[in-house]
Amino acid sequence: MFQPSNAVRLHVSLAEIEPEIWRRLVVPSDWTLDRLHPVLQAAFGWTDSHLHEFRIGGLRYGDSFLLDDGFGGPRVFDSTEVRLQDFVGRDGSFTYAYDFGDDWQHLIRIEDWLALDPAPRHAVCLEGARARPPEDVGGPWGYEDFLGIIRDPKHEEHRSTLRWAGGHFDPEWFDLDLINKDLRNAFRANARRRLHQPRPKAPKG
Repeated sequence: MFQPSNAVRLHVSLAEIEPEIWRRLVVPSDWTLDRLHPVLQAAFGWTDSHLHEFRIGGLRYGDSFLLDDGFGGPRVFDSTEVRLQDFVGRDGSFTYAYDFGDDWQHLIRIEDWLALDPAPRHAVCLEGARARPPEDVGGPWGYEDFLGIIRDPKHEEHRSTLRWAGGHFDPEWFDLDLINKDLRNAFRANARRRLHQPRPKAPKG
């Protein structure tokens, strides 16, 4: 018997960064774009401190109250009116933009439509790689400069830059269990958002 899909598997990566920073997610397919927003924030560890929008087929989707510039710019459509399942049979890719200053472009590709039993109640991260850049680092080019500085102990800004980043930053850091914990709490009003990476635990003994 045919069972309709109730979930979608997404591959999400940050544009213009190598090696790739990415997450593979399974999300309920009846969720709207405004519910996908906190999922993406949690999956990458962003702090939801900046504006965001989805860009689909040349159109903008988000909170029109926050994003409408009042100067006749491109119309912003309501993200609460678009469900992921609306993409069935269409081109399965779109973009999520976060922080219009740093301009983090998340490339979202629909990989598969799933019929799960039981139906999913929250998003899950299956796998991924690498830590997201620090907030307010200056976009992909600023992140490249940041990595060069923290990797060079002789750089005049090495200590101050590390201190700004919380005292520690590992670009290869990825904790699947922690990400899935954040995804389960993504819609909690008091969900804790980490500005910095967790410090590595000191070896025992």
